[in-house]
Amino acid sequence: MKLVSWNVNGLRACVNKGFNDYFNETQADIFCIQETKLQEGQITLEYGEDYHQYWNYAEKKGYSGTAVFTKVEPLSVRYGLEEDQESEGRIITLEFDGFYLVNVYTPNARRDLSRLPFRLEWEDRFRSYLQQLDRHKPVIACGDLNVAHHEIDLKNPKSNRNNSGFTLEEREKMTQLLDAGFIDTYRHFYPDQTDVYTWWSYMPKVRERNVGWRIDYFLASARLAPSLADARIDCDITGSDHCPVVLEMADPDPQSERQTE
Repeated sequence: MKLVSWNVNGLRACVNKGFNDYFNETQADIFCIQETKLQEGQITLEYGEDYHQYWNYAEKKGYSGTAVFTKVEPLSVRYGLEEDQESEGRIITLEFDGFYLVNVYTPNARRDLSRLPFRLEWEDRFRSYLQQLDRHKPVIACGDLNVAHHEIDLKNPKSNRNNSGFTLEEREKMTQLLDAGFIDTYRHFYPDQTDVYTWWSYMPKVRERNVGWRIDYFLASARLAPSLADARIDCDITGSDHCPVVLEMADPDPQSERQTE
C-alpha cells in the first residue's frame, strides 16, 4: 500500500505546475493534500472510477482546506475533530477495515506567535482525538504538522529557535503526541538523516541551497511498525513550497486492531 501527502499551497496553482503528472505517476492507494485554498465547484479533477474523493473546505475563501483521494472506499468519513466541523477545513478522517486515516493541516502559530495559544490548545484536542481513534483500531495521520521536531529537522536551528514552527512549546506538543503511542515514520527508517526537508521559503535561492524545514509527516500507531515498509520525501517535486511525503506499507494486520472497551 502506498500513501502520499502533499501540502499543495493552492491546488489550482499546483495543477498548473505538474500536480496531475505527479499524481498519476505515483499511483498511490491514498493521496492526501492540504492547503487546497478553494471552495466547492472551483476545480474538477477527473481520475475516472479509480479514486473516491473527499473534500473539507474552509469557510474563508482562498484559505486552508484538505482533500483525500482513495482507491478503496472508506467505511466512514468524518470532517473536523469528532463532530466539530471546524470552519477552517483542517481535518478529514477516513475509516478503513484495518486503520483510520487522518489527513490534517495543523494551524500555524503565525510569525508574531499571536496564534500560539490557540495552536497549543488545538494540539491537545488533536492528540486526544487520535488517542480515541487508536482505542478502536490503528491510526495513520499525515499532513503538514507545522513543526520541525528536532534540530536535525531544519537547516538553521539556532537562528530559528523560538520562531513559529520551532518554539519549545510546539516541539513539546509533538513529543507528547509521539509519546502517546505514535511513530514518526520517516525517522523510524532514517533516524540520523540530515538535510532532507519538506518545506522551503519562497525567498530567492532558498530551495536551491536546500535551506528547509521538515514539517510534513506520516505518523502511525506504534503497533503498525511491523507493517511499515519505507518512508521517503520527494524533494525533487516542485509545484508548491512543500514537497510530497510518501509512506509504503503492507496492508495493516487486522489482528493489530484493538477491541472497543
